[in-house]
Amino acid sequence: MRTKKQIAGIIAGLEKLYPLAECSLEYEKPYELLFATRLAAQCTDERVNKITPALFGRFPTLESIAEAELEEVEELIRSCGFYHSKARDLVSCAGELLTRFGGQVPDTMEALLSLPGVGRKTANLILGDVFGKPAIVVDTHCIRLANRMGLVEKLKDPVKIETELRRLIPPEKSSDFCHRLVLHGRAVCPARSPRCEACLISPDCAQKL
Repeated sequence: MRTKKQIAGIIAGLEKLYPLAECSLEYEKPYELLFATRLAAQCTDERVNKITPALFGRFPTLESIAEAELEEVEELIRSCGFYHSKARDLVSCAGELLTRFGGQVPDTMEALLSLPGVGRKTANLILGDVFGKPAIVVDTHCIRLANRMGLVEKLKDPVKIETELRRLIPPEKSSDFCHRLVLHGRAVCPARSPRCEACLISPDCAQKL
């Protein structure tokens, strides 16, 4: 486990490397981020960003998505994989946002988790990016880097990792920290052959050479 000083060094290093901690999914409305995140399950953000302009162009409102034919939604999102279940979740979620939440994306974990296709990862992303609340988004990059850096020890369960990182990372930095982990995982610390020799945070990392 890293010391408080080492954790602070990791946070500061990531902030220096990635000053703009932004979600790579493109969206204009809160519900678009909610739906884009659902589409991103087992799919790259790059692929989702190629799909959503046509999807939201064809269905520009929650009402139009809620009333859409599943087959048409499936065809528009087919290339992101698992399109049957994803289309069903998008149409059902749009309907529930309209009937239960007045067309607004809710701002609590409990309410978000009650929506079709929404898990803790998606809910945390919405809470952090849309509402500016403390959030820990545990995706594959977060799981890998949190273990590799020594922020957690041999944990694979996303809920346990989220709980531990909430204890370690200052709440006001938590959402941006997770975005920076994604950026760092892509640029410097991939699953295979991490570039430790070129990593600014290696002095504070458990994986250091």
